[in-house]
Amino acid sequence: MGEDLQRFGPKLRALRVSHNMTLTELAHSLGRSAHGYISELELGKKNPSAELVLKVARLFNVTTDELMKDELDLPLED
Repeated sequence: MGEDLQRFGPKLRALRVSHNMTLTELAHSLGRSAHGYISELELGKKNPSAELVLKVARLFNVTTDELMKDELDLPLED
């Protein structure tokens, strides 16, 4: 993982918001006890682990490529 992840944070936030989830709700859905790590991911301060990317993809029914590749956009529901 590396340069292709610049848009992961904004994509994660867009998915969370489009599903009307709070940071805390998303954290719990991903098996985290606190939302701080999720917030840092959304802000681009941290890169996700491969395991977390898989969990996000399954939770929101998107592909890992859509999450990780900056050139691919997410099919967000309006």
